[in-house]
Amino acid sequence: MDFTVPESHGAMRQAVVDLCSRFPGEYWRRLEEQSAYPEEFVATMMRQGWLSMLIPVEFGGAGLGLLEAGIVLEEVNRSGGNASACHAQMYTMGVLLRHGSTAMKERYLPALAAGALRLQAFAITEPDAGSDTSRISTRAVGHGDEYVISGRKIFISRVEQSDLMLLLARTDRDHDAASRTEGLSLFLLDLRSAGSGVSWSRIPIMFNQHTYEVQFDQVVVPRDCLVGEEGAGFRYVIDGWNAERILLASEAVGDGRYFIEVAASYATQREVFGRPIGANQGVQFPLADAYADVQAASLMRYNAASLFDQRLPCGPEANMAKLLTSKASWKAANAALTAMGGYGFAREYDVERKFRETKLLETAPVSNNLVLAYIGHRVLNMPRSY
Repeated sequence: MDFTVPESHGAMRQAVVDLCSRFPGEYWRRLEEQSAYPEEFVATMMRQGWLSMLIPVEFGGAGLGLLEAGIVLEEVNRSGGNASACHAQMYTMGVLLRHGSTAMKERYLPALAAGALRLQAFAITEPDAGSDTSRISTRAVGHGDEYVISGRKIFISRVEQSDLMLLLARTDRDHDAASRTEGLSLFLLDLRSAGSGVSWSRIPIMFNQHTYEVQFDQVVVPRDCLVGEEGAGFRYVIDGWNAERILLASEAVGDGRYFIEVAASYATQREVFGRPIGANQGVQFPLADAYADVQAASLMRYNAASLFDQRLPCGPEANMAKLLTSKASWKAANAALTAMGGYGFAREYDVERKFRETKLLETAPVSNNLVLAYIGHRVLNMPRSY
C-alpha cells in the first residue's frame, strides 16, 4: 500500500484552489438568495476540463480516474463551494464508459468533453418506490425501433441544467417480487428532442440545490438510446452508484476539512477572557477529534477509488467511504458551529450554509441506514433486514 502523493495531485489541487478563489463565499451566498444555479462556476469548470476528466483522451477528455476526479470535487467543497452543482457529469461516466455502445460514446462523449453538452441528470428515484429501486414503475415499452416511456421521478437534480439524462425504467411486462432487480433498463435520453412529453417542477429544499419532480408522458425515444442490454439496467446503475458514492465521499472530505480549517483559524484568533478560545479543550478537542475522523475516512475513500479505477469489485468500499465521510463531515460541521458560537450562525461566515449542505450527505445519494443494511447483509452475511 503506497501512501505517496503524486506530484501531479498537488498541482491539480492548487489549480482547483486557484479556480475556486474566483468564486468566494459572497458568490455562493448571492446565488442562494436568488435561488439561482451557479452557471458561471459550472461553465468555468467545464471550460478548464475538470468535468471531462474521466472521458478517455480519444474522445477529448483527460483519461484520468475516479481518484483524480474526487480530488477536484474535494477541493471545490474545501474552498467553501458546492460541487453538487456539477458532479453528475463525472459519476455518470461510471455507466457510459463501461456499458454505453461505441456509437453512443462517439456521438456524445466528444461534445460532453468540449462542454457543448451537459449530462447532469440521473433519473432513478420515484415517489412510491423511494430507496427500493426494484419497485420503480416508470415503464418503457418497445415498439419496433422505438420505446415509449411513461412515469414519474422525484428528487432528480439539475434537470433544467441538462441536455441529456440517464433514466432507469421498467421494460419487463410481468414483474413479480421474485425478480426484484430484473427487467429494468437504462436509457440515455436526449432532453432537447423529448418535447412536451417531459415536464418538471422544482422542489424547494433547505439549501440551494436544483432538484425536481419529473413527469414522462408517452415520450418516444429511439431504440439506440438503450444503454447496454434490455433488462440489465440495474447492474449498470450499480457502477454509476459506486462512482457516485466515492465522488460524494470526496465532497464530504472537502466539507470536513473546510469546517475544521475555518473553525481552527477562528478559534486561534478569537479571544475571550483574555485568551484564544482555541486554548480551551472544550473547543480544541472536538475539532481535533473531527479532524482525525476526516483523515481516516479519507483513506477509505482513496481505497474505494483505487479499486474502482482498477475495475475491481468495490461495492463495500464505496458504501463504507460514503458512510464514514458523511459522518465525519457532519461531526466536523457540529464542532465548527459550536466553536464559532453566534458567528457560526451568521450568513457572512458561510459556515451555516455549508452546515445545511453537508447534512444532505447522510441521506443522499443513499441513506446511511441502507449502507449499514448493505454491510450487514452483503459483507457480514447476516439476514436481510429489508
